[in-house]
This record gives sequence, structure tokens and C-alpha cells, in this order.
Amino acid sequence: MAAPLFAQVFDSTMFGDLDEDQLLAKLEELRREHRALDAEVRAAQECGVVDQLKMMRLKRRKLMLKDQIFIIEDQLNPDIIA
Repeated sequence: MAAPLFAQVFDSTMFGDLDEDQLLAKLEELRREHRALDAEVRAAQECGVVDQLKMMRLKRRKLMLKDQIFIIEDQLNPDIIA
């Protein structure tokens, strides 16, 4: 069985060469971009004329950003199994 898209696109070490300050800056940048895409999706839905292909691409990009945000948050706050 093939690895899920998330595992294929993102590797948990993809931000491994960044220090904590750089990770925090990257996290904020990704969150800003995610919010901007969210606003763009909402605006497109509210105007009534929606290009379904564009909406699908925007939503897919939002999900990819969310995955990257999760990876960085996980690196900043790793789970410690006691």
C-alpha cells in the first residue's frame, strides 16, 4: 500500500535544519498564508460565482499548509511518552 499523500509530500525532518527562532518565524509565515487562503476561499464562495477547479486548488493548498504547520508545531512541542 502506498504511503498517504501527507507522508509523500512532507517529511518530519523537512524543517530539521532550522533553529527554534527560524521555526517560529516559518510557522507564523505559514499561518499568515493559511489565513489569506481562507479569506480568499470565503470571498469566492460569497460572491456566488465559483470556479470549482480554483476552489479545489485553494483548499488543497490550505490543507498542505496546515500539514506543514502541524509538522513545525510537532517539532517545537514534541510528544514525550513517559
